[in-house]
Amino acid sequence: MRRGIAATALVATLALAATACGGDTKDDGGQKAGGELSGTVTWWDTSNDAEKASFQKIAEAFTAKHPKVTVKYVNVPYGDAQNKVKNAFSSGADAPDVIRADVGWVADFASLGYLDEVPADTAKKVDAEFLPQAAASGKFEGKTYAVPQVIDSLGLFYNKKMLADAGVQPPKTLEELKAAATAIKAKTGKTGLYLRGDDSYWFLPFIYGEGGDLVDAKTKTVTVDNAAGVKGFKAARDLVTSGAAVTNATDGWTNMQTAFKSGEVAMMINGPWAVADSYAGDQFKDKSNLGVAPVPAGSAKAGAPQGGHDLAVYAGSKNTAAAHAFVEYMTSQEVQVQSAKDLSLLPTRTAAYEQPDVKSSEMVQFFKPAVDKAVERAWIPENGSLFEPLKVEYTKAVTGASTPEDAAKAAGVEFRKILKGWK
Repeated sequence: MRRGIAATALVATLALAATACGGDTKDDGGQKAGGELSGTVTWWDTSNDAEKASFQKIAEAFTAKHPKVTVKYVNVPYGDAQNKVKNAFSSGADAPDVIRADVGWVADFASLGYLDEVPADTAKKVDAEFLPQAAASGKFEGKTYAVPQVIDSLGLFYNKKMLADAGVQPPKTLEELKAAATAIKAKTGKTGLYLRGDDSYWFLPFIYGEGGDLVDAKTKTVTVDNAAGVKGFKAARDLVTSGAAVTNATDGWTNMQTAFKSGEVAMMINGPWAVADSYAGDQFKDKSNLGVAPVPAGSAKAGAPQGGHDLAVYAGSKNTAAAHAFVEYMTSQEVQVQSAKDLSLLPTRTAAYEQPDVKSSEMVQFFKPAVDKAVERAWIPENGSLFEPLKVEYTKAVTGASTPEDAAKAAGVEFRKILKGWK
């Protein structure tokens, strides 16, 4: 959590925000005849260790408006969340009322009938008041099933002092990155880049940078194994073989953050969710030493994926009225501005970017243009399922366990098993 606001002040601020935040809710479980909400809302939150304490306080401040509602906060590690949520929803046992879903999961959950449709009035507000690309992630077959909480993309985080000591500028291309890494090694003895090798989301800038994509949803064609896909795998592998980057096959988040925060590496590719944790490192006690630049371009362009998280209500919830009101509160402008101020997370509401606390956030102001240019993924039910086989092949490629050509081919085979009938 970013410094500068005490926990008690945060709760008080959001309690006041909650009193001004209402929602259009259905007259069902958890709502008494007089319209007063009650009962328990269980929220499964997938935020990381640097964010979760802040989100728990924000969530629990919901009771300022609805004192008869109890918010049960549960932090679910992101890596386990998709399968854990599916299992809970399919069985109905101990399922949460509200989930924080990766944008790539919403269509999948909605296609299985697990999500309650967003109330009509709220859906209209999402279309009118939220960033269009964020709103798109919560839709399936023309209906809205989730409300965008945060939006993000990837950037190149760099240690300003280490780059200055090596006499280099933030690289704009992969070729410049390799040259900068050579200079950093010669002047400081440290490695230029830590490239996360255990998560296929980090492969996307490479395939986008070569002009490719994982799939073409319009033509129902798998494209991960075409020429651009192979070049993407080659580009990632080349950073390691050239000595520009070190990588890993497991526990990438911890290894990467530790190396960057301690000054063992000068650069890493990461997103806004890593800002608060990066500031906690020895290298960034002076926050001004942390720089962020666009992900270096491949041979075709600079490409980074659109990511983010949406909030959705379980269709089997016994307290949908309170759950939908909770979602509206958690995605309100007041809460989004507070999250931007304290955690450098990007709002999904357009008007939030006009607020002073958002305008004054250097990291938000960097990442907003990056988000505007980010590559939007195919919002298909199988979206989340593609990343596991892709992770296997990406890890093999960057660690040298497989050739880029074989990795691309194998990923294509697995994709076509998931996407029945696709070319």
